[in-house]
Amino acid sequence: TEGVARLLRATVGAATGAPLADGAGSTGGSGASRVVLALDAALAPEAYGLVVDADAVRITGGTPAGLLHGAQTFRQLLGPDAFRRAPLAPGRVWEVPAVEIADEPRFGWRGMLLDVCRHFLPKDDVLRYLDLLSAHKLNVFHFHLNDDQGWRVEIKRHPRLTEVGAWRSRTRYGHRDSDLWDETPYGGYYTQDDIREIVAYAAERHIRVVPEIDIPGHAQAAIAAYPELGNTDVVDTAALTVWDSWGVSPNVLAPTEHTLRFYEGVLEEILELFPAETSPFVHIGGDECPKDQWKQSPLAQARIAELSLKDEEELQSWFIRHFDTWLSARGRRLIGWDEILEGGLAEGAAVSSWRGYAGGIAAAEAGHDVVMCPEQQVYLDHRQDGGPDEPMPIGYVRTLEDVYRFEPVPPGLSEEAVRHILGTQANVWTEVMQNRARVDYQVFPRLAAFAEVAWSALPAPADRDFTGFAARMTDHYARLDALGVDYRRPGGPLPWQRRPGVLGRPIEGAPPVV
Repeated sequence: TEGVARLLRATVGAATGAPLADGAGSTGGSGASRVVLALDAALAPEAYGLVVDADAVRITGGTPAGLLHGAQTFRQLLGPDAFRRAPLAPGRVWEVPAVEIADEPRFGWRGMLLDVCRHFLPKDDVLRYLDLLSAHKLNVFHFHLNDDQGWRVEIKRHPRLTEVGAWRSRTRYGHRDSDLWDETPYGGYYTQDDIREIVAYAAERHIRVVPEIDIPGHAQAAIAAYPELGNTDVVDTAALTVWDSWGVSPNVLAPTEHTLRFYEGVLEEILELFPAETSPFVHIGGDECPKDQWKQSPLAQARIAELSLKDEEELQSWFIRHFDTWLSARGRRLIGWDEILEGGLAEGAAVSSWRGYAGGIAAAEAGHDVVMCPEQQVYLDHRQDGGPDEPMPIGYVRTLEDVYRFEPVPPGLSEEAVRHILGTQANVWTEVMQNRARVDYQVFPRLAAFAEVAWSALPAPADRDFTGFAARMTDHYARLDALGVDYRRPGGPLPWQRRPGVLGRPIEGAPPVV
């Protein structure tokens, strides 16, 4: 229980001014102020019980993770000021309502993806987001670490990945069709010690970290750093730079033994930075890999013939299967975007279903584990309202109520397939999110609705009590204020949150269920 006690001292202790020393407080009777932490193996791993009576606040968890969830509920019961970093009124008496709560999550995978490639978030902002995930009882942090627009993790044996690949000369401002540019050179990366700190910080909060190294597409930053990784028989890869625009780059990895050895070296360092206890899964992307260069490449075509593959789809599958075998031999599990189903999927691989439900349904029915994160429902870069003041509006309108009515398990799945739904995550892609405040605006308050969907066994979407949820959000907005979150207000963006005249890519109408 000591780890949870330490976090309570750092959060509730800081906000209340109470030392929360071991053994402190009354031994009983009216007005007692003890907080008693205990573990109970009879509870499910992430389950907790919280009892507040005349003697004490008693928090019991099935594991330290469950105990932490109970501690977060205790913090909520104290009120919004318990989310500040120092007491507003020293000596204040804090009251907790008399309650008895028994609670446990519906899903074991309750996550959020953060893209730090399109726009970089410094280490301290990442740590802050881990705190925000923990406060909302989310337990998976999907860390998107490389893309066409930047490579964000130091790899000792390949230093040019960050010396060259972490920096671009300029950045498009707005959607990919915008004619606005920020001409300031842009970039950043995490040192290996930064990563170790982030992983340790997550582990203290019982958050698993899923590092993503995208293979074989979304690779232009890596190819700009090491041109031999690209299809040199088709394009002049030595002339490529880190991409300064958005979308899907045509520049993908060449299917060579050198490329395999290079990324094995990358992943060896990734596995050391992300230990199996915190990161049993490693995400290898596998999405949005244009095949044009492979179709034109004599080397790629020779590789297809040599391996007796049918086509370029199977060549991509060959990449994925190679790293699935490689990771499995080292005690890790591969997870990738639903495109990895194309051309056949290795037996132990798991799928992040992003293009809709269909990929996840197919994977689950085939016996693969699935994380549901359909773009049409839980991509938080999509706009929150159809009004003209939404900053750089992207995609479908996904309101707070829409997210609250999201259902991760689609109807019609067989009972066996339902058991393969590990859970769900919301994805935060940062093409139009230049800084922490913009990320906050897109993520909150919708992440609160998503967290309740991921945790609670709610009724069917149409039967959910959004009115009750909206009423509870009134209190939660005050917590977000105390935490300094620049969320979207119910009445719309504040003046400084708008971006008038900056081109977005709004899509009209309700999103399809696909």
